[in-house]
Amino acid sequence: MDFDDTWHPATHPSGAVLPALLAASQMLPPNTKPNGLEFLLAFNVGLEVQGRLMHFSTEAHDIPKRFHPPSVVGTLGSAAAAAKLLSLSSAQCCHALGIAASLAGAPMANAATQAKPLHVGNATRLGLEAALLAARGMEANPLILDDIPGCSGFSAFYSVYHPKPLSAPGGHHEFLLEKQDIAFKRFPAHLGMHWVVDAALSVRNLFVNYAGSFSPSLIRTIVLKIPVSKYINRPFPSSEHQARHSFQFNACAALLDGEVGLGSFSESSIQRQELRELLGKVVVEHPEDNVANFDKMYGEVALLLHSGDVLTGKCDTFYGHWRKPLSKESLLKKFRSNASHVLPEEKIEAIITLVDNLENLSDSSQLACSL
Repeated sequence: MDFDDTWHPATHPSGAVLPALLAASQMLPPNTKPNGLEFLLAFNVGLEVQGRLMHFSTEAHDIPKRFHPPSVVGTLGSAAAAAKLLSLSSAQCCHALGIAASLAGAPMANAATQAKPLHVGNATRLGLEAALLAARGMEANPLILDDIPGCSGFSAFYSVYHPKPLSAPGGHHEFLLEKQDIAFKRFPAHLGMHWVVDAALSVRNLFVNYAGSFSPSLIRTIVLKIPVSKYINRPFPSSEHQARHSFQFNACAALLDGEVGLGSFSESSIQRQELRELLGKVVVEHPEDNVANFDKMYGEVALLLHSGDVLTGKCDTFYGHWRKPLSKESLLKKFRSNASHVLPEEKIEAIITLVDNLENLSDSSQLACSL
């Protein structure tokens, strides 16, 4: 559904790690089940590896163009998390990451298609597989993360890659998650859409106050000021997946309906005549100061009216961004809504209770068993 959490540099960190840990916790013998704290530590290791690898590359700081990040760093993050939970040796961990590197990578051209969800699914599956293979003795290049001239390892995925050593074992280590939170989406679409939707909702309120109601016939032109990013610049999306990756569609849906949600991406919603007419009024501009970077970009929506008046809405930080995180109440509302499609209410509430007390669990496999 494209509801994944998102970090900076841009990737979807949790989806690549959590399923691998749930599976690993179930497969271990009863007398070796990891407790909740061990599960949480492994989860943080998986996120940390992803974040560190992306921080080593200036290319990775911007919205991606070549590889879909979860398919790259997610695979290695899954391998690292599983290796930690399975208590692999230092040498085995190195081999697990090396094996994972040979299983990583998916092209950005498959974003906005039905193949995109395979990327994070394969990342978590193949990362776990890499850790299990390393546990059984398979070896790979232990220097896979080093930048060795003339023989690319992880640097094959990022053209500008400068790895740095971590502090020595036993020293103080500050997790990246302590410095920067994760963004959680309010609706199922590419993260960049959240800026233009909030900007569109802002200008819509101005327009309703101006005209008394939302009247598309009064609008001559809709100007979107967005960063340059080809795969999310889609003037007339023709499918659900394209609509989730279209600045134009999400801005117009927000203007027309006053919200964007699950129903916004249905076939009937996408093909509405009034929505198509709004899309036909959209003009895109790329200001130089609006860079394709989730930590720096903004969204601006201007309505140029037939009367000559101009109304403008702008969003620098949407609700759900790491600078403006969702409240626990909002997160629980989102979880309950999504989970209600596949789980009964009593199971949903049991999972919430387990997660709230995860660090006190003596057997973390209870979490997987509750699904």
